[in-house]
Amino acid sequence: MNKAVNNGAWSGSWVAERLGVGLTGDDTLTGLLGLALRRNPKRAHLLVSNVLGKHVPQSPGVVYGHGFALGRRVRELLGDEEAARAVVLGYAETATGLGHSVADGLGLAPYLHSTRRPVAGVARAGGFEESHSHATSHLLLPEDPALLAGDGPLVLVDDEFSTGNTVLNTIRDLHERYPRGRYVVVALVDMRSPADAGRLAAFAREIGARVDLVAAASGTVRLPEGVLEKGQELVARHESREAPAAGAEDGRITRVDLHWPRALPDGGRHGFTPAHRARLEGALPAMAARLAEAIPAGARRVLVLGFEELMYAPLRLARELEQVANVEVRYSTTTRSPVLAVDDPGYAIRTRLVFPAHDDPADGPGERYAYNVAGAGFDAVVAVVDSAADTPRLHAPDGLLAQLAAHTPHVLLAVVPSYVPEPLYVPERPAMLPEPLRGPAFSSYAPDEVGWLLQDLSDVTLEAPTEEREEAIQSGGAHYAESLPVEYQPSEQYQELFHAALEASAERIARAVGVVTEAVIAERSPRPVLVSLARAGTPVGVLMRRWARFRHGLDLPHYAVSIVRGRGIDANALRWLAAHHDPRDVVFVDGWTGKGAITRELADAIEEFEAGDGITGFDPEIAVLADPGSCVRTYGTREDFLIPSACLNSTVSGLISRTVLRADLVGPNDFHGAKFYRELAGVDVSVAFLDAVAARFPEVGDTVDTAVKELLAADRTPTWEGWAAVERISKEYGINDVNLVKPGVGETTRVLLRRVPWKILARAGAGPDLEHVRLLAEQRGVPVEEVGELPYTCVGLIHPRYTRGATGADGKAVTV
Repeated sequence: MNKAVNNGAWSGSWVAERLGVGLTGDDTLTGLLGLALRRNPKRAHLLVSNVLGKHVPQSPGVVYGHGFALGRRVRELLGDEEAARAVVLGYAETATGLGHSVADGLGLAPYLHSTRRPVAGVARAGGFEESHSHATSHLLLPEDPALLAGDGPLVLVDDEFSTGNTVLNTIRDLHERYPRGRYVVVALVDMRSPADAGRLAAFAREIGARVDLVAAASGTVRLPEGVLEKGQELVARHESREAPAAGAEDGRITRVDLHWPRALPDGGRHGFTPAHRARLEGALPAMAARLAEAIPAGARRVLVLGFEELMYAPLRLARELEQVANVEVRYSTTTRSPVLAVDDPGYAIRTRLVFPAHDDPADGPGERYAYNVAGAGFDAVVAVVDSAADTPRLHAPDGLLAQLAAHTPHVLLAVVPSYVPEPLYVPERPAMLPEPLRGPAFSSYAPDEVGWLLQDLSDVTLEAPTEEREEAIQSGGAHYAESLPVEYQPSEQYQELFHAALEASAERIARAVGVVTEAVIAERSPRPVLVSLARAGTPVGVLMRRWARFRHGLDLPHYAVSIVRGRGIDANALRWLAAHHDPRDVVFVDGWTGKGAITRELADAIEEFEAGDGITGFDPEIAVLADPGSCVRTYGTREDFLIPSACLNSTVSGLISRTVLRADLVGPNDFHGAKFYRELAGVDVSVAFLDAVAARFPEVGDTVDTAVKELLAADRTPTWEGWAAVERISKEYGINDVNLVKPGVGETTRVLLRRVPWKILARAGAGPDLEHVRLLAEQRGVPVEEVGELPYTCVGLIHPRYTRGATGADGKAVTV
């Protein structure tokens, strides 16, 4: 608590005496900050602001005044012309109200704060990590996609500026998307160490922009050696004897209707403009009057309690109430950050209320906290939440309202409508598409490895004999995506061949996975959203996700979507992705290129989708493990070698079938479909394949680094030599249909497993990479013809004039 409440003691002395932590700097520093300890593996101590309005109840005029004054200083620094071109960005959760107050002081600029609450239908405009926070991932969800796209100054506001990592992460992410010439960092306190002090200037030189810093006070934190471990021990010792805040007789709970202005944002989650500010200030007197009228007669000390990121609206209500009501008003907010409470005048967090999260958070249920409320002598507490948080958990016996009622005679509840932007484009389809399917309910992959943007057709009989499918496809009676081939059951000999091939090629695959993933992170997005083309691309997408976690500690989102030759990509899957991620972060992933048909299909489909839906930003460039056809710029290798996942069907792809697109099963508002072959679990090698390759990651790090440097410096312009070779082969063998020519080891394998093969062309001298092809060809009675001039290791030819009963050159069907 502040000095007045703590009877003149500095609220950091308890920690300072026990851990040797000290503050040095401006004379005002100990008035602005106290110290506490928290359960956090990254930083045990917590600088507790006395003027932020988060952990310590404070006069709302003091809280708002500090932010407003900083905003005035920024306006003086920039001048009115530049201030009018600026955008203010605040950090969730602690600085959402401070940032908004700075924007008010600046007066001319719109405001946006980061959020940890995803909002359906609002595209992500960016994101970043906070290195020392209890919860790290920040989203940027402006209603106006152009809000961050200007070149005017960007003003970044946080409660403290310590290492600078959070600000640098933000600027780096946004500067790559929306470069600008000037940034201003604003904080209540600048607490950088001498070692960190020079990083900001060096970073500014690196990106070629000016970066200024404005703070109310500055200093440093003295941290003796071993302070993290000592702090954690101290927390553990005191938590074991920490008693819950003692309650009194339950108070009454009264709901107050604020009459919040219609369509006025509740804060800066989606942007808050000067026009919004004018509307709010016009409505504040009447809303504060309703609160004052609801406060019981005789109440002398009232707390207005905000809710996590919802800091600004409660702060403005509290400040207005302070001006119109004859009561002492204090303001603070609940938080998701766990802090140790110690009832000592020299400690900043005297009491702690614990209650369950009540807004259905994206990261799942958990504890939430209100500090320094119990035992503070409040006659009434006004809890201000948004409508998304007005849930049964709020009103539960162990919920926030019940916890407050145990410590104050009167609890008032004021609910601000959660502002959700109207979509810029409202298609004529259901607004909510289903969430992705995940293992183990759908696929044998772990649930975090991939989300399938598909519908489950496992209960539908879709398989047809290979010969019937081929005849229907070539006659034009059916599309290949309208049915499924009968799943090939590999012989014992073939399974042994798979495992031998995996052992021989795991290191080469691991190296290619590392190269393509590093290329994606370097060139496409620092935090890409991997979208694999089901199903051959999915094992590769999982491996890329594993590499990013192994090498960079990143947990990348990964989804699998359907694309069908001649029908395009699943548009509903693209709509889902655009609603949950920034399309510019999406990177499509496939296993390999053959002649490049899917590469061209995807480019055409994205162009058609953007023209029809008005959603832009998807890059049709596919990232592949192997690009023997020279069809893409982003690849792990251009060698045509055996990728063992091509040897099998569902049993190396999470037990998922090919995707299905049939009008009677897939409606205009549905995802494409697929089946989960649970019955094949006994022969599933999907996870074994992934584990075998990932086990080689530590061995290939150095070679990956070298290969990536060479790749990024090379001319990777696609030559499409594979497509030219396919056209030549099609004419030379009298096929005259490029769709019946399948180049490369992977595509040839598919021909032998799923289609009616005619013959196999093998490059003279091809070695072990073709052992499985030769075995399959022998089993199906298909001749293998060695060819001297061939850009691929092999090419599979589908029977060009198929009629039932003909498979190989002899026209006889062979049962596999």
